[in-house]
Amino acid sequence: MRRRNWRLIIVGVALIAAAAGFFAYMGTLASKSNDPTVMMQTVGQVSGVVCGIALVMLLFGLIGKRA
Repeated sequence: MRRRNWRLIIVGVALIAAAAGFFAYMGTLASKSNDPTVMMQTVGQVSGVVCGIALVMLLFGLIGKRA
């Protein structure tokens, strides 16, 4: 029997929410940038990496550890 690691699950969900919020917030600031296309590409890459790390944490938390 495996026990879920709730700390990893909560941190994973929080990181996904933070990455989505960061992307949305930076999307509102893109119009003020000198080069909004490059800015949003960079923001998208950063948000994607954070979401990837969060998904791995979420997966490990759901798999859990042996009791």
